[in-house]
Amino acid sequence: MRFVRWSEVICALFVVALVSFSPTLVIAAKDKLTINLVGEPATVDPHKHWNHDSYAVYRNIFDNLLTRNTAGDIVPQSARSWKKLSDSEIEFTIRDDIVFHDGTKLTPADVAFSVKRITDKEFKSPQLGQFNKIIDAKVTGDHTLVLTTDGPYPPLLAQLVKLSIVPEAYVTRVGDEQFNRNPIGSGPYKFSEWQRGVKIVLEANSDYWRGTPSFATVEFQAVKDGATRIANLNTGSADTIVAVSPDQAPEIKAANGIKVLSSPTERVGYMMMNTQFGPLADVRVRKAIAHGLDRQLIIDALLGGYGDVVSQLLTPAHFGWVDGIPTLPYDPDKARALLKEANYNSDDVLVLNTSTRFSQQLNQAVQQQLAEIGVTMKIEVSDHPTYLSRRTARPEGFGGFAIGRWSCACQDADGVLYAMFHSSSKWSKYNNAEMDALLEAARSTLDETVRMENYKKIHEHIYQNVPSIPVYQVTSIYGAQDSLNWTPTANESMFVMDMSWTGD
Repeated sequence: MRFVRWSEVICALFVVALVSFSPTLVIAAKDKLTINLVGEPATVDPHKHWNHDSYAVYRNIFDNLLTRNTAGDIVPQSARSWKKLSDSEIEFTIRDDIVFHDGTKLTPADVAFSVKRITDKEFKSPQLGQFNKIIDAKVTGDHTLVLTTDGPYPPLLAQLVKLSIVPEAYVTRVGDEQFNRNPIGSGPYKFSEWQRGVKIVLEANSDYWRGTPSFATVEFQAVKDGATRIANLNTGSADTIVAVSPDQAPEIKAANGIKVLSSPTERVGYMMMNTQFGPLADVRVRKAIAHGLDRQLIIDALLGGYGDVVSQLLTPAHFGWVDGIPTLPYDPDKARALLKEANYNSDDVLVLNTSTRFSQQLNQAVQQQLAEIGVTMKIEVSDHPTYLSRRTARPEGFGGFAIGRWSCACQDADGVLYAMFHSSSKWSKYNNAEMDALLEAARSTLDETVRMENYKKIHEHIYQNVPSIPVYQVTSIYGAQDSLNWTPTANESMFVMDMSWTGD
């Protein structure tokens, strides 16, 4: 897939796109859909989002400015069309038939407010780095607004796929905290109930502009234990579950009445090195660790074949993926030689930060493989919010490295590489002037050829300097009742509007 070119999208094209994007909107024989998540959403405010559990819920409450259809193409959602005014200005025409859950109309002013809210530095959105090139959002007519960037910004449309529209009047009146407790959007489902630590309940929006959702009620439950989620699926108390591990998939496949659903994602499993503090400041130590990892064995033995080795922090679904980038091969002898050359102290203990959401078997496999080359690793597992706090900590508080699975949900390299490696990003543990310049150049031209040349240099830089080790392309695995009709997508959206039910 490639980033769509700046062009005016007319209404006729939107109709075609919407037909291909929309599921059949019918009332299901089943009124209530129950989804088991891993944890409780950290927030349901879409501009405060920072984890998958949050996204799974709020994506159903809010409409975005743009979205992707099932083919992965960028198409309008709250916007009806758009056109380029200049290299740094784009005009959006907003639909006039969308109503928020409180009965008020969605207007260009709400879109402008949403943009300014998420780009306000004082608001401290975790998504700020993906929108901070926008410097103005100005209403220009009853149905239009213009977004202005601080120069050419080619990933803009890809980033706006994630921009949820919130109602200005309501948010301003109740404040951010109350908005998170009782969110109002314009999406296919209305917020109904939040029992902390237990469940969030959504009710169908009968006035949704795309039609009536298939299920009258959706209940998201927080179920931390994977075995419990599978048990719930087997008993029918859950209709679909997330985060099925590869070793659990055969159990689901062998059971009656339930099935495995899976999809390659735009997410890459990686190891992020702390290049600014401790032994990993030495590139030879970082290269040694890369040579000490048998990534194919990890995929075959621990991931059940769900995943592919990747040589870059992207997948083929991203603009910016470059064919032919090499990878540092598994070579334990080379690893030991590099450690000796670097005078690595084997008594040093490198801390690995990881989350309960990630495979502990994988963590232990990495620990064992590094032990074989003479590197001692201590695994520190925390809940996901705590892990994210550590992941964004200053270098001296970060530990040695972290295992993570990065996704920008935008399918553009800028949303991954700028956030992970630019020195200004709180996610980065790398400070390199050459890398900063390449990242800035890649996001500052509309010429796709020039962008790709810069991304090739960035991938080569990462290969040579190893600020991070790409390990594998993540495959999302779900369990579901046989009656659930749903095709998971690369962006891992649990958009219930795309689901339906067959049978009683």
